[in-house]
Amino acid sequence: MKVLLQAATIYNLNSEYHLQQQNILIEQGIITYIGPEAKEADKTVAANGLCVSAGWVDLQAFSGEPGLEHKEDLESLALAAAAGGFTEVLLLPNTEPVVQTKGAINYIKSKSHALPVTLLPAAAITVNAEGKDLTEMIDLHQSGAVAFTDGTSPLQGADVLLKALQYMQPFNALLLNRPEHKRLTENGQMHEGEASTRLGMKGIPALAEEVTVVRDLQLLRYAGGKMHFSLISTAAAVEAIRKAKAEGLQVTCDVASYQVAFTDETIEPFDTNYKVTPPFRSEADAVAIKEGLLDGTIDAMVSAHMPQDVEAKKLEFDLAEFGIINLETAFAVANTSMQLPLETLIEKLTTNPRRILGLPEATLKVGEAAKLTLFAPEQVWVPAVEQSKSKSHNSPFFGRELKGKVLGTIHKGQLVLND
Repeated sequence: MKVLLQAATIYNLNSEYHLQQQNILIEQGIITYIGPEAKEADKTVAANGLCVSAGWVDLQAFSGEPGLEHKEDLESLALAAAAGGFTEVLLLPNTEPVVQTKGAINYIKSKSHALPVTLLPAAAITVNAEGKDLTEMIDLHQSGAVAFTDGTSPLQGADVLLKALQYMQPFNALLLNRPEHKRLTENGQMHEGEASTRLGMKGIPALAEEVTVVRDLQLLRYAGGKMHFSLISTAAAVEAIRKAKAEGLQVTCDVASYQVAFTDETIEPFDTNYKVTPPFRSEADAVAIKEGLLDGTIDAMVSAHMPQDVEAKKLEFDLAEFGIINLETAFAVANTSMQLPLETLIEKLTTNPRRILGLPEATLKVGEAAKLTLFAPEQVWVPAVEQSKSKSHNSPFFGRELKGKVLGTIHKGQLVLND
């Protein structure tokens, strides 16, 4: 099949056509022409403001398969990811059972083969993600585990984190950890501040993230290796990572694309679709995150896609589960709320996540396999629940006007176009 992308502006720092408007012809999944000529094709994609970049990579999303397929399965996640512009997605290991065996890794890889998105398995650092005994990480790495994390169960023990850092170094594996001191966040519902006091809800203090970041950086300084912090949300954490990078430590971090879309003062009180972890924090934290993205302290932006079924969300606020779906809205939410230059935003979705995971660079040039995301950054749209590809519908963005529309993806020779 021949696909022509007509008059598309290219966003790809590794390409000689960066920021140029060109026609791009893809034949059988391979880029065969980039230039001004209009080529014949079986399918032509043309749109006002059409842009194309290397396929986007998500460093954090959750699928319930196996065990929790009623929330999301691998197929529905892949469809949602493609609709959101992602060609590769790193999956958290917190399924039932936890992804901690070669069989579990191979299951994800085999299921991914026919899907329009490449699903990248992350394996647990500790057995059952309980934070105690280390998994067989060498075997898991050799089987295809792209990274190691306990995912939604942040590592608490300094001794376990230290051993994991030392254990991973011979095979240069990447450790991801969400910085949260669980004893400090116990029973917390939203950011600790004036709003939580006014609403009478137990707060989640910024301190719980900050002390963990500082501790983990001290362990990294001592043990060596490399570490990635998932879902940074506070000003002090951003500053600590900024200083660690200047010192030369091998540390990277990401932020949820929705993190500054709301603050603790602007969420809809008691609406569980706004209940996320880490929570929407203060305006000062939001400003610090934007600064961290601009100066390169924060390397990547993630969907933090966490589907929850109705039974887990349609409850009193304190009983409801944390998390929102965001694969389909990740780009639009960031483009609307982050106020970043488009080149910077695309870098946080393409070049940097690939570098962090050690994936090959994706370059728009003739002869390369087409691994592309098509989008219109100025197009305004409104997400609708009936159009969502996800099995779950826990999102505060349905019915909200967003700027920046994903038009489709081309990956593995498959063209996926949004309605």
